[in-house]
Order: sequence, then C-alpha cells, then structure tokens
Amino acid sequence: MDARQLQERLEGAFPEASIRVDGGAGRFELGLVSPVFEGLNRVKRQQLVYKGLGDAIASGAVHAVTIVAQTPEEAGA
Repeated sequence: MDARQLQERLEGAFPEASIRVDGGAGRFELGLVSPVFEGLNRVKRQQLVYKGLGDAIASGAVHAVTIVAQTPEEAGA
C-alpha cells in the first residue's frame, strides 16, 4: 500500500477531515484534523483512525503508523 491508497482509504472513513499521509513501504505518518475527535482522548482518537485503516494493518500492508489526530481548534484551523 502506498501513501495515496492510504490517503484515499482515510478520506472515505473521515470525509470531513483534513488528512496528511507521509511515508511508504508499510511505514506511515498520519495527520488528521477533524471535529469527530472533539471530546475524545488520545487513545480513542487513535482507535478511530485504526478502524478507518480497515484490514490494512491485519494484512501487513501497513505495519507502523504514527498518528496525530486533532480537532480543528487544536490544529489552529
């Protein structure tokens, strides 16, 4: 899976979000800014993002991710 494919998958899961995907070869850095993260702690936010990745982790297509999930207010948007 490349960064573009991962970006498209996350855009489908978080259509209202601003999404940044960097990396490749199974290792990615993800930045998501969305109101859906409002009121959620860091772990809950990461769980939502993992859910959005679907089977990409289980299949091994994605094996290392760094996630920064913020609300628009936190991101200064």
